[in-house]
Amino acid sequence: MTTEGSRLGLRRGDVKVVDHDPAWTQCFLAEAERLQALVAAAGLPPLAFEHIGSTAVPGLAAKPILDFMAGHAAGCEARVFFDVLTAAGYQRRGAQGVPERELFVLGPEEARTHHLNLIRAGGPFWRQHIKFRDQLRADQALAGAYAALKRGLAARHPTDRGAYTAAKARFVEAVLHDETSSGTRQQRIARDSPEASLSSIPYWRARESGR
Repeated sequence: MTTEGSRLGLRRGDVKVVDHDPAWTQCFLAEAERLQALVAAAGLPPLAFEHIGSTAVPGLAAKPILDFMAGHAAGCEARVFFDVLTAAGYQRRGAQGVPERELFVLGPEEARTHHLNLIRAGGPFWRQHIKFRDQLRADQALAGAYAALKRGLAARHPTDRGAYTAAKARFVEAVLHDETSSGTRQQRIARDSPEASLSSIPYWRARESGR
């Protein structure tokens, strides 16, 4: 695990949005490579790693927690990776209401640093998070609107991450379901969001995609 030189760590349940730290990219790459080596040493099939959420979007303000996905092949059961991830320091939190997902967290409750989503590569959760991340990477105005929304919500819900996440839902849905131009998408988001998560190991190795 490498977090040295980065601003990672947030108390469980708290909400804080900070300026983007370019070191987050390297933190993801280092952690993906560490985990991939442990998986290989255990004789398990390789995982596909994708950096998601706001820490994966250059310049975007974010909560200082690294969100990423570890994708397993469709014919492989997620449970075969549990022991390796636990040995790597992660705590298993279960599906948390998301079908086919197993959430693992790293860091003490006072300073969570990583959220790992063990999921089937190419499934709905996988595709939606990559699409959302890539839309934000491709549209600076959209990313700016999202940053403003998040800062406002963080000020309103500093100790209620559930409420913070729920309040972002309309924005996320608008981005995922609107295939039209940026201008039209901005109008829809403004309408649907009165207040105004998705880098990679190329399918089975580490890299930061979409840069």
